[in-house]
Amino acid sequence: MSQESSNKLSSARLNEPTDAFVEAFTASVEFDQRMYREDIEGSRAHARMLTKIGVLNDEDLQALLKGLDQIETEIAEGRFNWSIAQEDVHMNIEARLTEIVGDAGKRLHTGRSRNDQVATDIRLYLRSQIALAISEIRRLQRGMLELAEKEADTIMPGFTHLQVAQPVTFGHHILAWFEMMQRDASRLQDCADRMNVLPLGSAALAGTTYPLDRQYTAQLLGFDDVCRNSLDGVSDRDFAIEFCAASALLMTHLSRISEELVIWSSAQFNFINLPDRFCTGSSIMPQKKNPDVPELVRGKTGRVNGHLVSLLTLMKSQPLAYNKDNQEDKEPLFDTIDTILGSLRAFADMIPAIEAKKDNMYKAAQQGFATATDLADYLVRKGLPFRDAHDVVGRAVALGVESGRDLSEMSLQELQGFSEIISEDVFDVLTLEGSVAARNHIGGTAPEQVRQAIEDARQRMKGL
Repeated sequence: MSQESSNKLSSARLNEPTDAFVEAFTASVEFDQRMYREDIEGSRAHARMLTKIGVLNDEDLQALLKGLDQIETEIAEGRFNWSIAQEDVHMNIEARLTEIVGDAGKRLHTGRSRNDQVATDIRLYLRSQIALAISEIRRLQRGMLELAEKEADTIMPGFTHLQVAQPVTFGHHILAWFEMMQRDASRLQDCADRMNVLPLGSAALAGTTYPLDRQYTAQLLGFDDVCRNSLDGVSDRDFAIEFCAASALLMTHLSRISEELVIWSSAQFNFINLPDRFCTGSSIMPQKKNPDVPELVRGKTGRVNGHLVSLLTLMKSQPLAYNKDNQEDKEPLFDTIDTILGSLRAFADMIPAIEAKKDNMYKAAQQGFATATDLADYLVRKGLPFRDAHDVVGRAVALGVESGRDLSEMSLQELQGFSEIISEDVFDVLTLEGSVAARNHIGGTAPEQVRQAIEDARQRMKGL
């Protein structure tokens, strides 16, 4: 048996070396090494705590801290020799630490297990990645507010069932995206808050006989509290599932926005122009300008949804406490992190650079009888019951369809043929400008409300 194999943690119990294929199959170091900073951070805190309770002396502590600093530098500079034989990031770092500092490196694992160690590392890593994701959401939101302010007066058709429904302002539509992102940021922060408890000290599953000061370790690592049950502390991954659920909702929102950007940038709609740097051409059709960034984000949504299902399935039948199954939590979690960070970065760069084609939006809003509801509201204000008003407008729209004219293009006499209470002032509500201006309440599409909503949104973001 090689020296490397004989140093493996399990070799003293087993009567033969691990099969080479099994060794590679069960190793996680190729993907969990991305948590090396968190593993080293956790080891520093654990070493300080062990010194505080008298398990290590000051000389051991200084040697360990110096050795961990050296390892962190080696990894950051690409000089660290990662070994599959050492299975994971934890054992690779511990083996190298023992090479550097000797027996003090072996004493560092006192009072902890790889089970609570990995649970701690994942929480530390995910906590930092959630902070990055929220930061990117905020950058995206600032871009949305910038675009909404620029387009507060731009009139476009609002849709239901992808049919022209009522006129809205483009700024108002963008603020709907902002609200989606606001809830996504809130969900991620909730996940981070719930996750911010320390598993370290749970050991393998039952705790430890050493008088650990877990609250001190939690304080060093920035956790709000410690896990209250050792079995739960090492075995549950609900925080990872919750993160993936929040990420799936985030990607669903980005996918919906992507779909609108794809539709709006098409020749058939021609509402917006996406800058060339966010698009690609065709290998065979020279006229093409493909909205690849929103299309790809739309596609990546399925990827994140799949990771959520993967983690739910991973956990659904596991008995307490830790099982090797949980090694499979990292790849879907890591890929979810990478996917949402990349998607958010692309959107944060792209959204404020969108150019609205205002004339095309306005012309589209003039189609499909977008002010029909305004006519019904007008009749109600004149004293007609809403259901009767609905019938009047329906008959007027039927004439418009038959004659190929919008309601605003009909004469007063024609409109009065449907209801005698219609008078000259009806044309004030049949204009697009009058329609959007009339919805002047909190949450409405009126330009005045859009500008106020933008100011309110900026206030809500302060300090977040």
